[in-house]
Amino acid sequence: MTSKAARLRALNDQLRTTFVGGAVMITQGIEAIPIPKRRRILQQVRSFDAFTEDNDPHGEHDCAILEAEGERIMFKIDYYDREVSFHSPDPSDSAVTTRILTIMLASEY
Repeated sequence: MTSKAARLRALNDQLRTTFVGGAVMITQGIEAIPIPKRRRILQQVRSFDAFTEDNDPHGEHDCAILEAEGERIMFKIDYYDREVSFHSPDPSDSAVTTRILTIMLASEY
């Protein structure tokens, strides 16, 4: 793995596991889940580490589907420029990238 790919994965893991280093969005489907169950789902997203060649072919840890609290949950990280107008020119560089982690019901994708 290149150092650029390793840096990208580290930044994505930081956002997903701590919710620090970007924005975290939840969809209407997640918002509609009762708060105690929603908290447990978000914790399971934060602790997810079952990345494989099948669900993470580029080794970026930027997207996965998991079962949590009886729901199929998907998380996805997108990369924008600092103004959140266009794609990031270099997702491995946090100085020019705004990461957005979206957590949704898989059926909402």
